[in-house]
Parts: sequence; structure tokens; C-alpha cells
Amino acid sequence: MAIIVNLDVMLAKRKMKSKELVGILGITPANLSILKTGKAKAIRFNTLDAICEALECEPGDILEYKRNEKTTHNTLHN
Repeated sequence: MAIIVNLDVMLAKRKMKSKELVGILGITPANLSILKTGKAKAIRFNTLDAICEALECEPGDILEYKRNEKTTHNTLHN
């Protein structure tokens, strides 16, 4: 997938542990792990909003788009 989740980076910058963020967000450690590893298929805006509020950041600090060369190559030639 071309979406990179930089949640670990923001946690480190804010010197916050995952356990603390879980407590603030009211989600399970397993769900936070799914987000952190980029295995989530979607994220609710209210969850993203809560993460941004807790970490005092913007959505773009957490989510990054990285172009997939294979996808780009196929799209250009179809």
C-alpha cells in the first residue's frame, strides 16, 4: 500500500508511550498496533482527530503517501 503510517515517529517526538496513547484514545493496544504497523484498512476521522489532539500534530504528520512505482508504471501504460 502507498500509505505510510508514521505514528511511531510522532510518539517518539512527543516522548509518549503507546500505552499512554491507548489510554487517551480509549482503544485497545491491539487496535493501536494495527494502526502503527500500517495493517489497518481504514481509520475513522474521529480516531484520527483524537490522535492528532493527543499528539498535538496534523494528519499529515501521521499519514504519508508514497507513490508505488509498480502502480505508477501500470497506470501510465494502460
